[in-house]
Amino acid sequence: MNKITSTSNTKVKRLVNLKKKRKARDEEKVFLVEGIRMFREIPPEILREVYVSEAFYKKEQGVIDGLQNGGKEKGALRTAVEVLSDTVFGYVSDTRTPQGILCVARQMEYALPEVTGGERPLVAVLDHLQDPGNLGTIFRAAEGAGVTGIVMDRECVDIYNPKTIRSTMGSVYRMPFCYVEDLPDAVREMKENGILTYAAHLEGRRDYDEEDYRRPCAFLIGNEGNGLTREAAQLADAYIRIPMKGQVESLNAAVAASVLMFEAARQRRKE
Repeated sequence: MNKITSTSNTKVKRLVNLKKKRKARDEEKVFLVEGIRMFREIPPEILREVYVSEAFYKKEQGVIDGLQNGGKEKGALRTAVEVLSDTVFGYVSDTRTPQGILCVARQMEYALPEVTGGERPLVAVLDHLQDPGNLGTIFRAAEGAGVTGIVMDRECVDIYNPKTIRSTMGSVYRMPFCYVEDLPDAVREMKENGILTYAAHLEGRRDYDEEDYRRPCAFLIGNEGNGLTREAAQLADAYIRIPMKGQVESLNAAVAASVLMFEAARQRRKE
């Protein structure tokens, strides 16, 4: 078994660069995936490289050899599995307790019409969202609620940030999404195509559960600290609010988005 034992190795340096830098990921159009669950769920067509720790290889050698030879679990891997010493794997990993398997995958690419099209779209529009955990949670909740796509402006946190990828729990593989250069223009295009837009806003006059989301619609979700930009908010067909008890003024962006998306799911399920 050949293994990489030095953190000065060219491949190791590249992996660290991909972990840390959005620019590096975008230039190669790849991203990193860690953990056995994320590996098991990755679409084979986007898998590029696989690295495992020495301990993982020794423990799961039969599984790895089976995959490389066309095992039943996932079909034949199109790339060899490379082994890193446990120390080197810990160096490239983004987690405190690495599971021992890391993949390089091709970035997914969708155009705006793919993300917002369909017979009855339900879209999440994210404006300047900054927290990787929030974005990952929204992806996961969106899949569960039946959202058809997610649109983000370029100021949003990188979906391919390792922390974001991890928090999607695999939903990133299945949820169509795109970044747009001009979010207001994208919202205008959605409106021209018959999609009603609702802004989660503190100035909302109607409670979120008083609207009809059975029609094509989109929820506009703003930055964790500042909410929606004025330009994006002004494009909403309606401002809605989530009523609060106690002294709470608003919810975390991911929680608020989840409440709205699942209300739409509830209404559509009851038809």
